[in-house]
Amino acid sequence: MQDAEDFDAFVAIVDAGSISEAARELAVPRATLSRHLARLEDRLGVSLLHRSTRSLVPTPAGEALYPRARSLVDGARAAVDAVQRLDDVPRGLLRVSSAPLHSPGLGSLVAEFVKSYPKVTVELQTSTRHIDLVSEQIDVAIRGGVVRDPNLIARKLIRTDMVAVASQGYLDERGRPTRPEDLAEHACLRGFEEGARPVTSWPLRNGGRIGVEGPLVTNDLMALLGASKNALGIALLPRELVQPELDTEELSYVLEDTVGIDVSLSLVWSEQRFLDPKIRAFIDMASARFADTRFGSGRP
Repeated sequence: MQDAEDFDAFVAIVDAGSISEAARELAVPRATLSRHLARLEDRLGVSLLHRSTRSLVPTPAGEALYPRARSLVDGARAAVDAVQRLDDVPRGLLRVSSAPLHSPGLGSLVAEFVKSYPKVTVELQTSTRHIDLVSEQIDVAIRGGVVRDPNLIARKLIRTDMVAVASQGYLDERGRPTRPEDLAEHACLRGFEEGARPVTSWPLRNGGRIGVEGPLVTNDLMALLGASKNALGIALLPRELVQPELDTEELSYVLEDTVGIDVSLSLVWSEQRFLDPKIRAFIDMASARFADTRFGSGRP
């Protein structure tokens, strides 16, 4: 057991770059980590770290030991996780990434989940970027569009219809497009493809696409909504998000029958032989709450 603690301390110190930072991250006294490191060095008969006033750098012996110690530590943690999963009780940290939904539904889901599983802590982050779940250690994501990665499992969660809209002020000034090709003469307010590249075309309901350009590109749907209401241009947005403005005629449809697409938000997680109980519990609860429902704006 002492060997395991010593290796764990050594790996934590190397990862953190200092004993103080490692102690803070592990929530243990600095003296405890120093004792583990000294004991490991005494046992091996070599110095593992170069000490300076600012950081610790592995010696050649430390560099040789680190990957092997890292493997041992990771293996021990995996073994503990595997045993804990046998009791099927959700526990530990659940890291969730979601596309910005601008809806209270996600917050309500997380609140219900935490209340239902008090041994789980949820870390929720929102981003339009399609992050790498494995490299960024995300357990489950809520993602829009088509999931192309064959190593990911996806379950459709929420459906919505994307429609083009503009304010009457903009249409009075620039005219109303009557065919998709007319968009080339208009200011189109755009988002990002997979959260990474500015959109250069919009989908057509017949399956094609039409090129678009404009003065604003943003991954914030509410910014696109505000810009369209202020006559900056035409925006492609979820129908339910703009429904209040459509009802009051602050915005109106543009090429409703030809420009737009039905899209889905999906739950996405990495394919695993044994799915952690906390991940499975979140997937089940989210699926039950949102399955086959429509996107809701939930704006104040």
